[in-house]
Amino acid sequence: MKIIKWLLGVIILGAIIGLIIFRPLPVLFYPNLPHYEFYNRAFYILILACLMCLFRVVKGPSSTDRLVAIDLMGIMIIGLCGVLTIVTGRGWYMDIGVAWALQSFITVLAFSKYLEGRNLDA
Repeated sequence: MKIIKWLLGVIILGAIIGLIIFRPLPVLFYPNLPHYEFYNRAFYILILACLMCLFRVVKGPSSTDRLVAIDLMGIMIIGLCGVLTIVTGRGWYMDIGVAWALQSFITVLAFSKYLEGRNLDA
């Protein structure tokens, strides 16, 4: 039963990514931008990956799995900020990405020390 669920998930995920790649969703960005199809698809794939990480945060079997999913989601949000910086040409998205990276790093350190059972000040 577990293998059937796993295979069904792989098929659904492959179909969604295939639809994004071969039949793109509506264009969010400027059509006169060079390679706008690539940026549009990258944006949708990053959103899909964030949703999958959010699912792992909610359903994760252990707190360490949830912590890793939160860290991965932070990395993908930094990627989204990078895509938006390239597409819009506004540098403040990168500032948000750098701030998010610093906050994510400190949060993961604090959570890992908490899960290890140590004090946060040591």
